[in-house]
Amino acid sequence: MPKACDLKRGMVVDINGMPHVVKQVEAKSPSSRGASTLYKIRFNNLQNGQKLDESYKGDDLLKNADCLRTQVQYSYRDGEIYTFMNMEDYSQYSLDKEELDSQLGYLTEGLEGITALLVDGNILAIELPQSVILEIVETAPGIKGATATGRTKPASLSTGLEIQVPEYLESGEAIKVNTSTGKFISRA
Repeated sequence: MPKACDLKRGMVVDINGMPHVVKQVEAKSPSSRGASTLYKIRFNNLQNGQKLDESYKGDDLLKNADCLRTQVQYSYRDGEIYTFMNMEDYSQYSLDKEELDSQLGYLTEGLEGITALLVDGNILAIELPQSVILEIVETAPGIKGATATGRTKPASLSTGLEIQVPEYLESGEAIKVNTSTGKFISRA
């Protein structure tokens, strides 16, 4: 049973008999002496997708959810259904477009390093790798010598995602993108 102060992004806990994944943890230190630190935590219900905001003291105990984590690879999309393949036994799991909402811009065919959260053999959610490599499809022409300035320009990537990239990058280049912040990391 983890304490509230030990919770990290991506952990799965049981709240009222439903599995919830930790999306965001914010620690608030009180101004008065003797008061304990409060942890404001945003959860996502893995079964219905609802958000839940809760506040806990650092030593409050939460119950671990009975959840299996397994490595999967993104295989293909069939209409609104996205299919993932287990890397060990080659079984397949499918998720709806709504269940993947903010993660769609990072999925490319054959993407590995994805962790699937399974309860009773059914996939509830996926965790993307820390960064993915995507290709710039459309952006303004690169400016030579623009490496010294921190200016950016918008770029459309191969998955339809739009992010800000440094001015020296051009269309056709592969870049690394952080999946949790959606920001440019480096050239690939």
